[in-house]
Amino acid sequence: MRPPPPAILTAHLFPELDARLLELMRSLEPADWDRPTVAPAWNVRQIAAHLLDTALRRLSFGRDGWRLPAPPIRSDRDLVAFINDLNARGVTVLGALSPQVLTDLTAVTVTSLHEYLASLDPQAEAAIGVSWAGEQRSAVWFDVARELTERWHHQQQMWFATGREGILTERLYRPVLDCFMRGAPHAYRDLDAPPGTIARVVITGPGGGAWHLEREPDRWALVVPDNAVSVDASHVSAETIVPGDLAWRLFTKSLSREQADASITVTGDQRVGRQILRMVAIVG
Repeated sequence: MRPPPPAILTAHLFPELDARLLELMRSLEPADWDRPTVAPAWNVRQIAAHLLDTALRRLSFGRDGWRLPAPPIRSDRDLVAFINDLNARGVTVLGALSPQVLTDLTAVTVTSLHEYLASLDPQAEAAIGVSWAGEQRSAVWFDVARELTERWHHQQQMWFATGREGILTERLYRPVLDCFMRGAPHAYRDLDAPPGTIARVVITGPGGGAWHLEREPDRWALVVPDNAVSVDASHVSAETIVPGDLAWRLFTKSLSREQADASITVTGDQRVGRQILRMVAIVG
């Protein structure tokens, strides 16, 4: 059995990521705020409102211990419904604000958010598990990395909608992809294969790389990235190549598998290779 992958430490990246967000918001023309995005229900202004809302809720829930009444959460479906309702209410209220007010409030809020996230013990247990990775209990570092993926992919939706290159960079995109791939064993959980079977996933472009999933007797496991060179090539049953500018949309449900299909290459066992396309790295 291989060792588990190491922690992904990301708290130090939030100031840089949100500086790019504020740079974008301050550069938008009035018409840009109403542009549609790959998030079907939200335009650029509404995504900005969502990012502000989730930062405020993170501070309220995490830093301040504030709790609102919540319905019983008995299943993933209940969790999705609860989160979707919170998101919709936040966007309704904050999405009615002017772009200038949204920008000003975001600038103030993210400073407090960064201080709070930097204060956390990465190895402690998070208040809520990362459900899309199949975890009911998660370490704080994983929850914080998940928060980075949320802020990264919604911001990238804004850049993408306004025709800008965005934040597909080695420094900011690679940890997002590393975090996404922690959900790969959960995506493969129902796929049976002989022990020792290996699936190789390659994401191209800046921030990309290669990840390996290995079938152990009772589960699939993500091979430690630094040990990827030790993977026995003769056991690689399938290789899936995903363009980097497409991967973030595929794994956050902004692009369907059918839409992505023509741009993805799968060699070897198609059943094993195509399973990664079922991975979803968001709640919803």
